Amino acid sequence: MMLLKTFFALCVALLVSGAPTEEQLEKRQRAAVITRCTVPNTAALTFDDGPYWYIYDLSRLLKANNATGTFFFNGNNYGCIYSEDNVKRVRYAYNQGHQIASHTWGHRDLTTLTWDQMALRRITGAVPAFMRPPYGNYNNLVLDASGIRKQSVVIWDFDSGDSVGVSPANQKTRYTQLANRRPSTILALNHEVHASTVFDVMPHAINQLRAKGYRLVSVAECLGRAPYQSVGSPEARTSAWTC
Repeated sequence: MMLLKTFFALCVALLVSGAPTEEQLEKRQRAAVITRCTVPNTAALTFDDGPYWYIYDLSRLLKANNATGTFFFNGNNYGCIYSEDNVKRVRYAYNQGHQIASHTWGHRDLTTLTWDQMALRRITGAVPAFMRPPYGNYNNLVLDASGIRKQSVVIWDFDSGDSVGVSPANQKTRYTQLANRRPSTILALNHEVHASTVFDVMPHAINQLRAKGYRLVSVAECLGRAPYQSVGSPEARTSAWTC
């Protein structure tokens, strides 16, 4: 049944687990919750809810500015992750050197869910070390599940507001004010599914942050950690690649 594909489905394609065993629960280590970067002078621009149409434009913008983005992908939010187009988008971002991570399967509030299946190594060969719960909501169950799967939970310390209707002009003002405050590090939340984010707000944000001397890096780099638990070869498509 695909109805339960809501918990970390984009994280690891071949590591399938249902409810944790008693042994796992006894040995569990609750996942760390990351709300800020730790490497000084870094800014991590993160993008939720893809893969989406604009990922090619966004990647080109980032690469032109010597920036690495972090993409928290869904399995089945704005289209099925296994579609031909979305597989190409995920592989493109990964092959361009951006960090990919999980934003769950269907973008449901994880604090309302029970244990579920996992599913992204199929597409890229990489097992992400990080996930982001939708809406930034988590409880002990979410942290336990992430801990068993050896993933850290990533939130943010700056929200552009693009997902809640903040106008592009006001988003750019937020970025200007943030850059002028000049915190030691920045962990910024954005969404790649909005054209205004990609074509209007991001060029401004990147200019503002670079002008203040920030290095625009992945979440892993801003933490001084590895982005993946393991890296291998992508799989060939099979009949199991469905939503």
